[in-house]
Amino acid sequence: MSKVVMYASVSVDGFIAAENDDPGPLFEWLVSGEVALDGSGVLKVSQASYDYVRPYWDEIAVTIAGRHVFDITDGWDGTPPAGVDHVVVVSHRPPPEGWDPEAPYHFVDGIEAAVAKARELAGGRTVEVAAGDVGSQFLAAGHVDEVRMDVVPVVFGSGKRFFGSVHAQHLLEDPDVVIQGNRVLHLRYRVRH
Repeated sequence: MSKVVMYASVSVDGFIAAENDDPGPLFEWLVSGEVALDGSGVLKVSQASYDYVRPYWDEIAVTIAGRHVFDITDGWDGTPPAGVDHVVVVSHRPPPEGWDPEAPYHFVDGIEAAVAKARELAGGRTVEVAAGDVGSQFLAAGHVDEVRMDVVPVVFGSGKRFFGSVHAQHLLEDPDVVIQGNRVLHLRYRVRH
């Protein structure tokens, strides 16, 4: 069965964006090195970040995001981010008017439908769920196996929280990965079930 990973770049104080959805400097680490992370020529990271991030990106088959993230990214123009095969969008609304029905995007109503569809599409590969409100719903429902954070040395003070609106305690194992890159600290925790 596919592993479900909750993931995002995050400020030291736990925010993935400001209230207005501006990520500020959270993605600067993706352009702070010498090693090309993908074929775009834009993303260049430290060797340590590349050695950690590239294999992880290669194992992701499906990304799950909420409708808000889909809307603010314009659905990544119909091309899933980071070379992912499919995107499952949790939404009570249908795809936007004029949306290409051939794009590898699947609109579902609710987290149970999302995790089922994502696992079906993943074929045993990793399912990534975006941190924030949707990710917190997956965590609360017991669907998250692992939490990955790219911690960036900035303090936001307020904004959109990595763990969204989690209302209960969730125990994680000790971090099994702690890697320092340029302008980022990569952390990975397994979730206690």
